[in-house]
Amino acid sequence: MTARKIPVPQTPSRVWQRMLSGRRLDLLDPSPLDIEIADIAHGLARVARWNGQTSGAHIFSVAQHTLLVEAVMREQTPRVDVSFRLAALLHDAPEYVIGDMISPFKAVLGGDYKIVEKRLLSAIHIRFGLPPVLAPEIQQQIKDADKGAAYLEATELAGFAQAEAKRLFGRDPGLPPATRRDYLTPWTAAKAEKRFLTRFKALIA
Repeated sequence: MTARKIPVPQTPSRVWQRMLSGRRLDLLDPSPLDIEIADIAHGLARVARWNGQTSGAHIFSVAQHTLLVEAVMREQTPRVDVSFRLAALLHDAPEYVIGDMISPFKAVLGGDYKIVEKRLLSAIHIRFGLPPVLAPEIQQQIKDADKGAAYLEATELAGFAQAEAKRLFGRDPGLPPATRRDYLTPWTAAKAEKRFLTRFKALIA
């Protein structure tokens, strides 16, 4: 008589990440109560844009990118409400948990990635007093600023020709020269983290 095999219980996959603050964030069901701005700043300052394929002594971090996007938004829509400037600063905040995947790879992954990203962003918005989902016109303003920042990064740091960058990202947003030099010189992780937190505190006030 052959002994019947007893199924081995399957251990559930871990879907949370422990942060330096001690918070444990569930990626599939993120709670605003488990989100801390210090964790976001620390993580984003250590995530490289363009998969690290940028010039300079340091990576060009997502934290520095979000500051550039907010600066471009101020240039393009100077009268925009300060809360939407905060939304621009936080537009890539989910990447402190899931990293920065380049657009071609996001296209390969499809909808599941975007579902997780949107849930995280909604929880982040709620945590800091923003609507879970922004109005379409505000989303478009942030997207336009994001494209303007991408144009600058592509041409100044990532080796794109201006014609190619214009085709992919649109036009140069025309930042003042001093602002342009500052935001497009890759910072250390410590500097990016500190400046992100400083700008966040100014906007949340």
